[in-house]
Amino acid sequence: MLYAILMLGMGIGLRDPWPSDEPRFTLVAKQMVESGDWLFPHRGTELYADKPPMLMWLEAASFEVVRNWRIAFMLPSFLSTLGVLLLIYDLGRRLWNRKVGMYAAMAALMCIQFVFQARRAQIDPLVVFFITAANWGLLRHLLCGPDWKMYWFGCFCAGLGVITKGVGFLALFMLLPYLWATVRQWNGVTVMGPGAWWRWLLGWVATLAAIGVWLVPMLLAARSHVDNPAYAAYVNNILFHQTAGRYAHAWHHIQSTFYYLPIMLYAWLPLSLTYPGSVLRWWQALRAKDARILLPLGWIVLVLLFFSASAGKRDVYILPMLPMLALITAPYLEAMLSMRWLRVLCTLFLIVTGGALLVLGVYALVSHPTFAAKLADDRGFDGPADSLWWMCIVIGAAQWLMLALFRVRHAQWAVAGGMLALWIVCGLWAYPLLNDSSSSVALMRRVSAHLAPQDELGMVDWKEQNMLMLDRHATDFGFTAPTSQQFTRAVHWQAAAPATRWLFVQESAMGDCVDRSKAIDVGHANRLNWWLFKGDAVTSGCMPGAVTNEDAP
Repeated sequence: MLYAILMLGMGIGLRDPWPSDEPRFTLVAKQMVESGDWLFPHRGTELYADKPPMLMWLEAASFEVVRNWRIAFMLPSFLSTLGVLLLIYDLGRRLWNRKVGMYAAMAALMCIQFVFQARRAQIDPLVVFFITAANWGLLRHLLCGPDWKMYWFGCFCAGLGVITKGVGFLALFMLLPYLWATVRQWNGVTVMGPGAWWRWLLGWVATLAAIGVWLVPMLLAARSHVDNPAYAAYVNNILFHQTAGRYAHAWHHIQSTFYYLPIMLYAWLPLSLTYPGSVLRWWQALRAKDARILLPLGWIVLVLLFFSASAGKRDVYILPMLPMLALITAPYLEAMLSMRWLRVLCTLFLIVTGGALLVLGVYALVSHPTFAAKLADDRGFDGPADSLWWMCIVIGAAQWLMLALFRVRHAQWAVAGGMLALWIVCGLWAYPLLNDSSSSVALMRRVSAHLAPQDELGMVDWKEQNMLMLDRHATDFGFTAPTSQQFTRAVHWQAAAPATRWLFVQESAMGDCVDRSKAIDVGHANRLNWWLFKGDAVTSGCMPGAVTNEDAP
């Protein structure tokens, strides 16, 4: 647990939310705290219907406890991931022994994507927790039972997963391999009597009850706003367009059917190094009718097929599979680590990753290549130019040092030490170094420096981090509305008090409607250029091209 806390928690409080998703969720949570409206999330003046509000609720609740957004926005992901590790540890301990439980938790930590997402304030760590909690309850019942309370608990957690991201119901796929194992009389599976049918149905009631915690109050409140069509649109968007519509007719992230196979190889390194030995042992366990392997492995296959069937794919979609993969890998890890082939693969992993970072860092320091300058310019990075490359050298050197200390004989310890070094350096070095440019805090600090205390600011074609990092209230004119519409409304708003009202606008949204000589170029951040101006810079009657914020980078 100390290792996990260091790996996952180092750096919390040292940065602000970074795009793309973190500022959005934190802004929504901040507006919940400020407005007192926790039922309908808002992004500026618009209702935010892309995701259910569970993560935003927890971020807002965390702020109410710690009163610091830099800490609060990371707490749900941090605590969720610790919870996942405890749950798979407990499953390994119950299904096999304590050592297997320890291996299961460590196997999950030995996965780059798992830790990377755990250190991000996004929805995925939270939905992974609820799905893993559901699997924990179901497996406690199906393999260690009967334990109906655990079954109902698992179903309830699946419902909480639904109101977190919509895919929490995937945990219930575990019942399909269980049905197969029961019919085929596999070893270790719990057989329920025919009179238990009503208890099975109560599981679905528990799932619906969890969904109803949010759905029922939301629908009742939306009905009370019949005079405002925005609430009806919110209900339709979040219940249909962002769920079944997004799955069946994806409009973003279109990928091939086999997109996830390489993700499971390179994004799940170094855990994926165990595949050659694990697959053989899983096959042997299946031939021996071991339900402890069948149920999690069958569930992994079903979830993989589910996400592969949709045209829209992102690497994080399959992250909920990883805890179960770590669980069924854990029983064989001790035996595999005693074999030279896996230790050699671990050694090669550190040689390649450490060497790549060392070469990159040294090359950038010595040659000052074009890509280094372009990277700094694109990201608006104005910190010490060499610091980023020295960080790469330190990480690479630490990984090679671990390898020199533990050698091939104890390569697994070298990997564990190298991964810890990677994430500690990222937390203590990269976070403070990159925060000003990545979070837009430096940009918004420059904006505030041009405003007098009595001045007001309006935003056009803005990003969530702009409003979040501003030290005062800002007026917006929609977020997803076409930029021409936003610009027109903003100019009318500004004309009502031209002496004290400024507009903060993305350069692409200005068109030829602003005299740059009378405007202030406040800088470049998140690959975008931003301007600040008063009414005298606006060309009367001009309207820029219509572009929506969803089309912007």
